[in-house]
Amino acid sequence: MQMNISELTPKQGNVNIIVEVVEVSEAREFKKFGKPGKVATATVKDESGEIKLSLWNEQADQVKAGDRVKITNGYVSEWQGEKQLTSGRAGTLEVVNDEEVEEEEEIDDFGKDGEADKEEE
Repeated sequence: MQMNISELTPKQGNVNIIVEVVEVSEAREFKKFGKPGKVATATVKDESGEIKLSLWNEQADQVKAGDRVKITNGYVSEWQGEKQLTSGRAGTLEVVNDEEVEEEEEIDDFGKDGEADKEEE
């Protein structure tokens, strides 16, 4: 089931949401345990509000302003008093187009098989 940004709370897991990317910061590189990585922060929105989205490693290159992004099994953290969304270790982040978003909304309305629940005759 899709969620809205306004419903998200810190330390919340299992977040499934589709958002629009407003802007993406310049990625910064770092080393953790001797391994290189990079992180960028995007501002994303839906009809209910805005939130920061952490983009790790290859995510920082694949997401740009204007994209629609689907987070599955994401996590909400808090940094300096501000909520931040991330796909986390267990979740996924994918750039989707409007057709995929519409299909997703239809599935939410009709169930996983794409058909309305029917009464057995």
